[in-house]
Amino acid sequence: MSAVAQGEAPAIAGTRVYRNHHLDSTRWHAVPYRSDDIVVTTPYKTGTTWTQRILAALLHGPDRAVDRDLSPWVDARFWGPIEPIAAAAEAQSHRRFLKSHLPLDGQPWDDRVSFVVVGRDLRDVFMSLLNHYAAYGDTAMAVLNDEERPGDPMPRFGGDPHEWWQKWIGRGWFEWEQDGWPFWSAFHHLETWWQARTEPNVLFVHYADLLADPTVEIRRLAEFLGIGIDDDDLARVVEVTSFSSMRREFLEVEARAGGPDGGFFEGGMGRFIHKGTNGRWRDLLTDDELVQYEARACLLDVELRTWLETGRHGNRPSA
Repeated sequence: MSAVAQGEAPAIAGTRVYRNHHLDSTRWHAVPYRSDDIVVTTPYKTGTTWTQRILAALLHGPDRAVDRDLSPWVDARFWGPIEPIAAAAEAQSHRRFLKSHLPLDGQPWDDRVSFVVVGRDLRDVFMSLLNHYAAYGDTAMAVLNDEERPGDPMPRFGGDPHEWWQKWIGRGWFEWEQDGWPFWSAFHHLETWWQARTEPNVLFVHYADLLADPTVEIRRLAEFLGIGIDDDDLARVVEVTSFSSMRREFLEVEARAGGPDGGFFEGGMGRFIHKGTNGRWRDLLTDDELVQYEARACLLDVELRTWLETGRHGNRPSA
């Protein structure tokens, strides 16, 4: 991988290649790091876009919405050729914040770069991903399963959440994973980044903490990144980056563009920015399915599991 390390990188950083219908880790070769870059890295459905919107407000002012040009998802294979994306990123003169869904073993490392890892209870991740996956229609399938796709095609959602749970919790897409099908493993992503939690350029942010105390969490994020902000500006950032404000913002942008028809998600951004709540798994997952979750979750580092299920206020990561 194209890591430009100034110090000793974590041993697993950039040691694997991730390529499937969604991901291509080799695209990072085309986007050399800058010393002040920020990488928001999540498995999926843990608050990625939310964190990007907060960073847009902190770096560019509260009224600057986030979009794929401002904060590109570098390893998104289905976004088309990397060359124009890399050129646009290189042309940015401001401090960049880039999106990644790669585990640490697929991510280039540079100890001058700030990595913001966003986590969430993995049962809530499943529920959010369920809505996400079910919204993949003809447009999404055509984009993901184009002629350049490496490996097997992305299958359609079969319609039964319990049937899919069996595959998501018990089957990996990549040979080194044991769960996450047909995407990639959220467990593995967070397990790998947890190994770097003591690095000074890595910050763990939890979805539940952003919901419970956004003022504290956004200030914590700003301090980590060396961004000065006074109380009045912080209050404004909290206001514009609430889930309801962000959802309304995305829907307004979609409406100005002519509505959701023909978009990646059936139902448009209302499906992508959906409920923003936790705990819905309690109304879906059966006792047997929770036993399956327990069997996988018990393999996590105990501190990581506690943090994922409770947030920072329940158990602060050792950093």
